[in-house]
Amino acid sequence: MTRVTTHRAAVLGSPIAHSLSPVLHRAAYARLGLSDWSYGRYEVDEAGLPGFLEGLDGLEGSEGAWAGLSLTMPLKRAVIPLLDEVDPTALAVNAVNTLIFRPDGARRGANTDVPGLAAALRERGVTSVGGAAVLGAGATAGSALAALSELVKGPITVYLRNPARLAEFDALVTHFDLELDPRPWSDARGAAEFELVVNTTPAGAADELAERLPSSVGTLFDVLYHPWPTPLAAAWSERGGAVLGGRDLLVHQAVRQVELMTGFEGRSPEILDAMRSAL
Repeated sequence: MTRVTTHRAAVLGSPIAHSLSPVLHRAAYARLGLSDWSYGRYEVDEAGLPGFLEGLDGLEGSEGAWAGLSLTMPLKRAVIPLLDEVDPTALAVNAVNTLIFRPDGARRGANTDVPGLAAALRERGVTSVGGAAVLGAGATAGSALAALSELVKGPITVYLRNPARLAEFDALVTHFDLELDPRPWSDARGAAEFELVVNTTPAGAADELAERLPSSVGTLFDVLYHPWPTPLAAAWSERGGAVLGGRDLLVHQAVRQVELMTGFEGRSPEILDAMRSAL
């Protein structure tokens, strides 16, 4: 019997070959009994994004109505001008990782990294900390700061490789009533003194910190998942600290994406179980 696809979704980004999103979303579809849903993967950069969105219905081998798209780097900010509506949280963090197509064709942008980060930390028992540090100033750093706004009492320290990027957090600071303590990357080894550290920098950027860790460390959330473990995560674990990785964020943000795209709200536990089994 020929399988008919009536709904489709996909992940976009560059590079994209390593993305685990197809594995996760397809596992969720199977658990939810959505046999007529498909989920693909497309290599798309910032320059190619407008044309790709305009040509979605004409993609070779595609059939069925588009439900949504997952967006990874470098598209989380580039997509915003191409949307008809952006959720308040996504607008505040200036990052959209989920595009939902409304029945009338309108494009809605959302951010599931923020609730995903918070949910992953809660699952590990991190519900309140006295101090936290964020490494980096990109789109994921903004999501991390938003997630930490309800967990951290007092200022959040941000270590910046490019100090000029601090201004990109202005809307975020206002929306979430945050107090930031910006510090130069040359001082980043001091991050390990905090109770919670979230590393959002690209692969390799924080490797140097692995050689300078104190004997006792708290919790590290390193959002990378390829390659894994990172040198920083491995060294942190060796010192007895708790470590969360990119897969923890990936599954928790993907659960919310599936709910938004399919309309199956409130099914998080079973979707999460299916995704982890697939991984």
